[in-house]
Amino acid sequence: QVQLVESGGGLVQAGGSLTLSCTISGNIAAYNIAGWGRQAPGKQRELVALKTSGGGTNYLDSVKGRATISRDSSKNTVTLEMINLKPEDTGVYYCRLTDKTGEYWGRGSQVTVSS
Repeated sequence: QVQLVESGGGLVQAGGSLTLSCTISGNIAAYNIAGWGRQAPGKQRELVALKTSGGGTNYLDSVKGRATISRDSSKNTVTLEMINLKPEDTGVYYCRLTDKTGEYWGRGSQVTVSS
């Protein structure tokens, strides 16, 4: 069974930065896509950044230039670094992994950006 555990997040001032980390465990297919989604209050969950096991990346338009996703295959971690945070970045950030067996999500980590 695949498990995703997030760490990081918290309260950040606008213009600040944060790092979210996710540790992935379980039986994972060689080809997979790891990433982060977020959900703001009253809004649908959206994908923020993805990175394939082959190294390809994709970012939500509103975070391009401010977010960097990275993976460490030796540690089975995926990290999201964000700079120049804005109040609209506030939400619960979820680690996500998809492979041939399905889609998996972590429990989420709250990020609050104060103006």
